[in-house]
Amino acid sequence: MNIIIGNKLKKLRQAKNMSQEEIADYLNISQSAYARMERGVSTSWATHFNKICNLFEIKPENLLSKNEEEFLNEEKESDSIEIVNQLSEKIIEQYEARIKELKKTIKDLRRNRE
Repeated sequence: MNIIIGNKLKKLRQAKNMSQEEIADYLNISQSAYARMERGVSTSWATHFNKICNLFEIKPENLLSKNEEEFLNEEKESDSIEIVNQLSEKIIEQYEARIKELKKTIKDLRRNRE
């Protein structure tokens, strides 16, 4: 079980482009202690369970599930949703900027008409 969770921790960390040291700092442990978690040698991940789930924005049951393929599929789905949300936000920002430009153009045209 520790090896499965260790592999998940490593994949989650890499997906967030974080170093072992950054995760260790977040958990207030040494980098070597975190490295042992990723290798599946240590069970101390259980002590930091809630912080790990919060950091990686995952459900506790996903970290504990034995089915790694199911875990990876859910993470991919979660990543896809996040990408869609980011793109939607950018599109909204672009439309808002365009609306602002058009309002200014309308205002200028009204001024010129008078």
